[in-house]
Amino acid sequence: MTDTTQTVATIDSLVLEQLRLIRATQNDHTERFNRIESRLGSLEMVVAGMRRDVANMYSDVVEHNVRYDQFNSRIERIERRLELKEG
Repeated sequence: MTDTTQTVATIDSLVLEQLRLIRATQNDHTERFNRIESRLGSLEMVVAGMRRDVANMYSDVVEHNVRYDQFNSRIERIERRLELKEG
C-alpha cells in the first residue's frame, strides 16, 4: 500500500470508530428517553388520580355544607316554634 492509501484507510477507520461511538451514545439516549417517557406516563396517571380525589373531596364538602344549611334551617324553625329565638 502507498502512504496515501494507508492514510485514507486510517482516516476511514477513525471515522467509522467515531460513527460507532455516536451510534452507541444515541442508543443510550434512546433508552433513557424511553425510561423518562414511561416515568412521565406514571406521573400523569398519579396526577389524574389526585384530581379525581380532590373532586371527590370537594363533593363531600358541598354535601356537608348542604347538610349544615338544612340543620341550621331546622334549628331556626324549632326555635321559632318554641319562641326561643330573640328578635
